Parts: sequence; structure tokens; C-alpha cells
Amino acid sequence: MSSIYILWDDSHIWGLLVKRALEAWNIDHELVRGHQIAQGMLSGKPPAALIVPGGWAKGKAMKLGGPGILEIQKYVGEGGKYLGFCGGAGLGLSGAGGLNLSCWHRKGFENRLHHFLSGHIKVQLDQSSPLVPESLGENALIPVWWPGQFSPNKCDSTSVLGRYREPGNDFWVADLCVSSLPEGTLNDWRNMYGISLFPEFLHDRPAVISGQSGKGTFILSYPHLETPASAQANLWLSHILDRMLKQDTQNRPTLPAWELADTPLEWEDPDLISVRRSLEKIIATGQGHFLLFWRNPWLLGWRRGIPGAALNSLYALICKVTAHKPNAASIEAWNACKDEFMKYMTVFEEGVTGYLLAERFAMTMRTLDPDTIFPKALQEQRNGLFGPPPGAGGIYAKLLYMLEELVWVMHKVD
Repeated sequence: MSSIYILWDDSHIWGLLVKRALEAWNIDHELVRGHQIAQGMLSGKPPAALIVPGGWAKGKAMKLGGPGILEIQKYVGEGGKYLGFCGGAGLGLSGAGGLNLSCWHRKGFENRLHHFLSGHIKVQLDQSSPLVPESLGENALIPVWWPGQFSPNKCDSTSVLGRYREPGNDFWVADLCVSSLPEGTLNDWRNMYGISLFPEFLHDRPAVISGQSGKGTFILSYPHLETPASAQANLWLSHILDRMLKQDTQNRPTLPAWELADTPLEWEDPDLISVRRSLEKIIATGQGHFLLFWRNPWLLGWRRGIPGAALNSLYALICKVTAHKPNAASIEAWNACKDEFMKYMTVFEEGVTGYLLAERFAMTMRTLDPDTIFPKALQEQRNGLFGPPPGAGGIYAKLLYMLEELVWVMHKVD
């Protein structure tokens, strides 16, 4: 049986989640890049399925380029299978830079706060679909991490596998844990300030969709079914993989929890170890000043506006790199970029530490003298380090792409 391909470009921590899931379940897979797809890899060596993890959909499209997009469309059209999570789901939709596997589009946000939703949410399932396991019943608690939304269109056969219902106990809106608030608080805030934080707008909206494109099929999921230790989500993912691989139902266990900080050190390169320690120090600084916290063992939480997701991705990637004994290709790749990487890392550690402390100072001074620190200055400082959202930029992007390249080199199959 052919491998499953994981599109590695612009996947950040989300690509690691998919890879980790397939590793835990001993499912054969390869990491592939946009330029490989553009050069005909899907035609020359067709995979059992193409999985596109979360991340920035526009960045993935740019890495694929026009030829890569056409190659994926051809692969699916000729009978291939596409599974996209979050950013990978957005990439599969219609619109500028999309794959147009479905005629549905990505829905814009009237209120940007509605994008900053995270945690488990109840999803009503279409039990008539063979892509939904009967054992889940009518509803399942499924995790979302800052999802986009679908904009339905009736021009093709796209169907809904799951629709959003009520949020679970670990559901957050931005940096507020909804379940931790006293009953009635959100209604009081809405009445007093005219701002609605409760995600009522999500109710009954599509969460997971599927359909046919040519002779092939696609599944697009804004929820992250590959989330560690999320039993119902993992069961659904396992079922989907069985259908894609055309095999009998496998009794796979729930994906293990990911204790990121406990990742072993196997590549004992002093510079790589120093990078890992530097990122741990940056995170500790954020924690010490109430800007960052560990939401769970693999996922940072952050105060609204702090680039916690970027720091989380860098830390997860460096843990992945140092957790494996190097091969000749990875040693060569690291030696080729080491000097440049360490130069940027030195500047990054100093710059991010200063930026986090400035954010903390601004929090204090806003109640004393609002004009002490201008929001524009903080924004410029952040953009220089991380680039303007939603894409990766600044020094962060340089470090990110070198680490992603290093992981790919370590795990690619010649």
C-alpha cells in the first residue's frame, strides 16, 4: 500500500500533530513539499491519501504555486483522496489561491473576536455517512483551535458531516475561559457593553464537510481530529483513515498525550540544545509576567495579542529536531544553516524578551498613564520580530522555515 503524504509547508505545530498521529498508529507516511508536488510527485508516485495540516492556507498555496495547485487538482480528479485540517481545509475551498475541490468558500469574519475560539465543542454528526463511525453516536466533543468557517454553496454535492453545537468545558474565547465565568456573566456583558462573546453564531454551522471532485474525494475539517488525547476526535480520525486506506476498521487507541517539555534529547548538538533552552527561557519570561501559560502539555495559551502560537510552533519544532538521533542528511543540513540560524536566534531571544517585558510594562502603565507606551510602537516591535498576522514574517519566519526544513530532511524518504 502506498504511503500517506503530509504536505509539510507552512504547517508549523499542526504538521507535527498529524505526523505524530500517524507515527503513534504505525501508519506509513512521508513528508512532502510544495515544490515536489509542483514537479509531479503525486503523478509519479501517487499516495494513498494527501493530508494537509493546519497552518496558513495562503502560505501553503504560495509554496505550491500554480503548478502545484494543478497537480493536486489532477491527483484528486483522477481518484485521489484529500484530507485537510483547518488551514488545509481552507486550502481545499474555492476562491483566490484555493484548490477548488469544493465550490464552498471560506466565510469572512464580521467580528474578528469570533475567530479566536479554542477548545472542545459538541458537534452533531451525520450518522448516515459512512465517513462517520456509528460508535460516536449523534454528538461528539471535538477540538477546534482558532478555526475558520465555511461559506456554503449549493452548486455541487458537498455534504456536511458535522455541525457545531454547544461549547465544552475547556472552551475559550480569546483569552477567556467561558466555563470559568459565573453563570450569566456573558449575558451581563452583552447587556452592559453590547459585546457578545458567546459563540452562538457557530450553532448549526458546518464544522466538517466532504464531497467528490472528479473521481476523487475530499474531507475538509476545521476541527483538529489529530489533537492529542482527544478520544472522540481521534476515533473519528482513525475511522476516516480506514475509509481512505480501504481497510477494515482498526481498533486504534486514543492518541497519547503530548508532554512537550518532557521531549527527550537525542541530538546532543550544543547549538541546538541552546536554541531549545533559549525558547524555554522566553516562554518562562512570558509566564512570569502573566502573558503566557500552558493551556495543556503541548499547547500554550496567551493573553490577547501576544504571539503565543508562533513561540509554540518554534518550541515544538526544536523539540522534534532534538528528539531524534541525526542522520548524515540532517547533520549536513544543520551545518549548512547553523551560522545563519544562531545569528538570528541571538537577536530573536533578546528582541522577544524585550518585547514581552514592554507588553507587561504597557499593561501596568495603561491604568496609570495611557500615553506612556503607544500601541503603535508595540505593534511595530512585534511585527519586526514575527511579521504582521496572519502569516509568518520577521525573524520568526526565518527561524521557522529553517526548522521545518530540518525536520523534513530528517524524515524524508529518498
